[in-house]
Amino acid sequence: MTEKYTTIPFTWPQGFKADGVHAGLRKEKLDMGWLYSQKPAAAAGVYTTNQFQAAPTKLTKQTIDQQHQLQAIVVNSANANSCTGEQGEKDAQQMQQLAATKLGISTDLVGVASTGVIGVNLPMPVIAAGIEQLQLTDNTKVTTAVLTTDTRAKTVAVTCQIDGQTVTISGFCKGSGMIHPNMATMLGFVTTDAAIDGALLQTLLSQVTDTTFNQITVDGDTSTNDMVTVLANGAAGNATITAATADYATFAAGFTYVLGELAKKIAADGEGATKLVAVTVNGAWSDFEGQQVAKAIVGSNLVKAAVYGEDPNWGRIMMAIGQTDAHLNLAAVDVVLNELPLVQASQAATTAVADLAAALAAKVIDLTVELHNGDGHGQAWGCDLTYDYVKINATYHS
Repeated sequence: MTEKYTTIPFTWPQGFKADGVHAGLRKEKLDMGWLYSQKPAAAAGVYTTNQFQAAPTKLTKQTIDQQHQLQAIVVNSANANSCTGEQGEKDAQQMQQLAATKLGISTDLVGVASTGVIGVNLPMPVIAAGIEQLQLTDNTKVTTAVLTTDTRAKTVAVTCQIDGQTVTISGFCKGSGMIHPNMATMLGFVTTDAAIDGALLQTLLSQVTDTTFNQITVDGDTSTNDMVTVLANGAAGNATITAATADYATFAAGFTYVLGELAKKIAADGEGATKLVAVTVNGAWSDFEGQQVAKAIVGSNLVKAAVYGEDPNWGRIMMAIGQTDAHLNLAAVDVVLNELPLVQASQAATTAVADLAAALAAKVIDLTVELHNGDGHGQAWGCDLTYDYVKINATYHS
């Protein structure tokens, strides 16, 4: 089947500008940036489920919820502005006001995002100076300015044809550690020049997040700050997409691809990771249970450690499956590792251990699980657990 979208090198959609600078929150690297739409854009967001939701996250949610519109988002790394009390809320509001003033727009059109160390107040003179440096350019520096322990920027872009117009959907994100399903230490930003109803955009984002960002895990920890936001400014000139329009499925396919690729890039760049682990579950009682089983496998520290050690210890996978409350046909579970049978009918397959160990040397480990118990399907992505993960997090604050 021909895809409804075309992948392209990362670029901003029509009507968007951005920038990133070194303000001084970090010793050398870029640490502040922003996104700007030349006109107010339909906006949607999803947010961390951590009860200690950070001040900028709460402020952005409140702002978007007013009328599902934004025109800009200002971001910083190195400092999460989380668990900072009333002062943290004031600092987030000041950050919003400074960006609005610089851009000449209402504060009600500015979102705020922060990531980094928890429990430290923002140095507002540094923040103010950083915002003053930011310009409206076509560069992609913001995709780097938002990073913390990430080893690389994570970007993806596609085009699709909507109402006879070429529409671009571009996304970037950060996330490496403190990653777990239900929104983790990640910030995701998606921009598009499509015209789409704001409420529909929110519904689509919430639905697609469940099968993409909420299906990744690195270490089982859910952070305080994190969110995914989408801005759609309509600059492509298409008729507004609604659920009833024929083009909705085309836009949704491209949008889903962007979020899915970003999710996998986060999983592959887990702190200290050397391998991406991709799990596909078929034959589940329901899609929900398929997702549940897939998440249990990628989230198991024992499975992750075995992948790192290139040890085809299939019992750990069965353990992870069995500790869920999914309906199981206990005598009929099959597992395939990079196209090699690993488990057949819930017992060891006949594939040579040496061949399985060799397959585990690959950078991408694909595990396909067949439960033979329904029509449900699920996917999840994670990474191996390495010595470097401990090293990185043992000294993160210092």
